[in-house]
Amino acid sequence: MKYSRLLIILLLFALSCEIKIDKPGFRILIIEELADDVQDGRLLVILSKNPDSEPRFGISDNAGTNQVFGMDFDSYDSGKELVLDPESFGYPVENIGDLPEGEYYVQAFIQKYETFERGDGHTVKLPMDQGEGRKWNRAPGNIYSLPKKVDLKSGFSTALVIDQIISKIEEPEDTEYIKHIKMKSDLLSEFWGRDMYLGAHVLLPEGFDENPNAHYPLMIFHGHFPADFGGFRTTPPDPDLPEDDYSARFDIYGYEKIVQQEAYDFYKKWTSDDFKRFIIIQIQHQNPYYDDSYAVNSENLGPYGDAITYELVPHIEEKFRGIGEGWSRFLYGGSTGGWEALAAQVKYPDEYNGCFAACPDPIDFRAYMLVNIYEDENAYYVEGDFKKTLRPGHRDYLGNVDATLKDMNHRELALGGDKSRSGDQMDIWQAVYSPVGEDGYPKPIWDRYTGEIDHEVAEYWKENYDLRYIMERDWETLGPKLEGKVHIYCGDMDNYYLNNAVYLAEDFLEKTQNPYYGGTVAYGDRAEHCWNGDPNLPNYLTRLRYNTMYLDEIEDRLRESAPENFNQENWTLLKN
Repeated sequence: MKYSRLLIILLLFALSCEIKIDKPGFRILIIEELADDVQDGRLLVILSKNPDSEPRFGISDNAGTNQVFGMDFDSYDSGKELVLDPESFGYPVENIGDLPEGEYYVQAFIQKYETFERGDGHTVKLPMDQGEGRKWNRAPGNIYSLPKKVDLKSGFSTALVIDQIISKIEEPEDTEYIKHIKMKSDLLSEFWGRDMYLGAHVLLPEGFDENPNAHYPLMIFHGHFPADFGGFRTTPPDPDLPEDDYSARFDIYGYEKIVQQEAYDFYKKWTSDDFKRFIIIQIQHQNPYYDDSYAVNSENLGPYGDAITYELVPHIEEKFRGIGEGWSRFLYGGSTGGWEALAAQVKYPDEYNGCFAACPDPIDFRAYMLVNIYEDENAYYVEGDFKKTLRPGHRDYLGNVDATLKDMNHRELALGGDKSRSGDQMDIWQAVYSPVGEDGYPKPIWDRYTGEIDHEVAEYWKENYDLRYIMERDWETLGPKLEGKVHIYCGDMDNYYLNNAVYLAEDFLEKTQNPYYGGTVAYGDRAEHCWNGDPNLPNYLTRLRYNTMYLDEIEDRLRESAPENFNQENWTLLKN
């Protein structure tokens, strides 16, 4: 059934009406032009006290978060209204009936799900990436209402009309130095039961066109979804940038000008006569669970590790004259990218010649942030006979805590429900590392509401994704292939306590024999997330220099391991 013109008028009139019910709640009305494209999804109702920004952009782990309630729905009947279940789970207030009375700015949002008939026989409904990097509040095709000021009272329901849709994203254009590729992955398409693609932004070296016989080493900069190649700018900073723009993360003014200046400085280095010549790629491997895949094979995400290593990388090297051999490939990145760099090196030791893993996500699950998933019974609490204490989840460099692990998980539970569909951090770790549950979705490592750990799942994580454990378990065969290739950097006041896992990995690496690992583990004094190895410069600068800061170590590695005919002076190998 479609809306008639009269019905639309009546629905819009309902915006100003309140209906008396047993519990406070919200009725969601979708206009005809948008309703026909809605089948399955998740309804979010978001409340804010701030009139100056849309509620959908203000949900966080800290005390300044907006309020959100979430509810999944299936087989939406176009023309009908959606009613938010009064029992829907919320964050940070769990129950709608516990919301204080008063004025709020309220927004309804629908994240659409698509049906996947996977190659493993499971059918799942997930929010497919639409080119935005799997960000629910920015995903093209998702629909929402404009914020409405509501005087919320106990026992009343308010109508919200969804009449907005997020527009498609324009893909970036090629330039002289930066090229963009997109390729269908046969491996991923077979797993997901539909065409699936990998992409990359490729930075070509100076003189690429003028030297058609030159072949180049490949640097893979792992990290979150890149809309385009970041940190490279062929013009000076915009002179009209405001001087007073403030970065809360780094507590500094004028940060955008610093970012643009660093990008321009990199361009000048890249094109200088004495700079090394190589190719850099930033990969697009977003998926229905997150903005990247973690670059490994997974029961829930599919064979992304194989697809990147054996499909995408060779494709890029063939197209852009990479050398195409394991000794000529290097990995680096921070946070998610740090874990991916180390994981790819460990999982594919012959295919890469060194990794530089900065502030990596947990590389030893005995320190999964502050949880030992093998020994602890509960992730959210440290428990004794008479007391239990909440585990911290996020701190600053002085140790001040602004979020607990329970907060972080409950936020994702409200946003994505219990099927790992929030598109956020805890859900992607679970999706990558867990076995598939009977329902086709990732088997939870712990109960997302209570925090009770499933140790059977933990053992699966250990055998497949605990990178320290895997290196130690397989050192007899892995060690000779990893010697000199592993470099790890982390601040000792990492905001997410990631340094704890690095300590444990270092304990193992420093005891290795036959061979000794021969790499690096370094810590930044009082450095937060994401310190990447420079003890002399602030984090807000070094995070912009990934593409240059490990070149000395890479040069040393190439001198030790490259074939004799490799030109060490300018990093080009001429092939006739």
